[in-house]
Amino acid sequence: MAEEQEYGKGVPMVINPQMGPIEAVVEDIRYRAQLIARNQKLDSGVSVTGVSGFIAGFVFAIVMVVIIPMFVWKVM
Repeated sequence: MAEEQEYGKGVPMVINPQMGPIEAVVEDIRYRAQLIARNQKLDSGVSVTGVSGFIAGFVFAIVMVVIIPMFVWKVM
């Protein structure tokens, strides 16, 4: 007698998953994480050098507003 095939029984077949949408979401998350990390590094660097930058700017402004005009008026 011939063997009959029974459908719905046996080893299930593996179907390839649709990875496109999942990869798009992963890339979006990776991009946002890189933006947050870059912003955090910039903010950290600015807060570390803020006081010394303010002092350097203040000294430069005093030199430009007070000391250089004194030399210019002396020369004239």
